[in-house]
Amino acid sequence: MALDQQIGQRTAPAGSAPVRPAPTPTRRPAPASRPAPVAPDYPSRLHLLIPAGVRNQMAALGLWQNPIPLIPSDHLTQTLAVLERYGWGRSLDFSPTGRMCIRGAQTLLERTGHVTPASRNRAVDYMQQTLREHGVHGPFFAWNDPPERTFAQVSNLITLSAHAARKNGE
Repeated sequence: MALDQQIGQRTAPAGSAPVRPAPTPTRRPAPASRPAPVAPDYPSRLHLLIPAGVRNQMAALGLWQNPIPLIPSDHLTQTLAVLERYGWGRSLDFSPTGRMCIRGAQTLLERTGHVTPASRNRAVDYMQQTLREHGVHGPFFAWNDPPERTFAQVSNLITLSAHAARKNGE
């Protein structure tokens, strides 16, 4: 065989096994993540005037569309979204300028049907647990009120509480 014919030809040594390509790892699809809850629009006067029991009866008859209640972790995330959208305030659930404290944002979401009282109570339990882990033994709404409290601290409390709830599957 001429030298120019051997270039480009590879011969395996005698007795060697054929080389197989390495298997490509199979990738599992990522689990579908839930969209982050957004702050709802402020309810209309009609929505605020109709009692919840009447709204629920109208929904049962197909005449009204209630929002889907959220689990505690999503409720806490939505509470933070409400505070970011409408503004955070101290000592008043609802201020004359439209700002809200944590409890005011939760009340807005409960009155508009975005959370059930039971889920709201579980969310409050997670906030209280987070505060206890950081050495605060008072209620979260009293913790919210001092003048030295900042929105960054409030945001951190709600985020940590939502993560704790998510870890527990709620």
